[in-house]
Amino acid sequence: MSCILHIETSTNICSVALSQDGECIFNKENKEGPSHATILAPYVEAALSFADNHAIPLDAVSISQGPGSYTGLRIGTSTAKGICYGRNIPLIALPTLQIMCVPILLYHDEIPEDALFCPMIDARRMEVYAAIYDRGLNIIRETQADIVENDSYHELLEQHPIFFFGNGANKCKDIIDHPNAHFLNDIHPLAKYMFPLAEQAIAKANYADVAYFEPYYLKEFVASTPKKQI
Repeated sequence: MSCILHIETSTNICSVALSQDGECIFNKENKEGPSHATILAPYVEAALSFADNHAIPLDAVSISQGPGSYTGLRIGTSTAKGICYGRNIPLIALPTLQIMCVPILLYHDEIPEDALFCPMIDARRMEVYAAIYDRGLNIIRETQADIVENDSYHELLEQHPIFFFGNGANKCKDIIDHPNAHFLNDIHPLAKYMFPLAEQAIAKANYADVAYFEPYYLKEFVASTPKKQI
């Protein structure tokens, strides 16, 4: 098995973890952000020191590739690339929405076999970044930017129970009122949940190109003009 450093910066939460032999052996996270620019580097340094002090060779870095915060994704990606270049190790890019499904599979045994998962990341107003997966994490519907309305996902809801979760799902509870719609609280993309997907990527030698990899923003960043103070 491999030792992997995991970096997750797609939302306001900043988290870093180390995994080895299918277990998380180091984890730090901060939910008071966004403060990735100041917190990420010390977290990564602590994780690397932990590995070095325990003589654990680092085999790869996994990054949450998006969608999500434009700034957060860029900070996480540049940090991950720097480690990969410095230690001559490969980069693994994992879909952020798929990472969010991992704690559901690990800790929610009560969910029926025919259920679908719809992780959602807040994209302002009534828009979310969302995808739909089955329990095998097969893609039922690709990632899109959805404007959530009462009949959103209606066709799939007629056929399956769908579990909605993530910071984008919170604002949808009063809008999606289908009886097959269920909402799970306190589910976030976190580094400590990345290791099962990262290990699968290593087994398949599914690596990103360190030089050319770019995060999956879904939408282009648009800088707003600051309001005049006078």
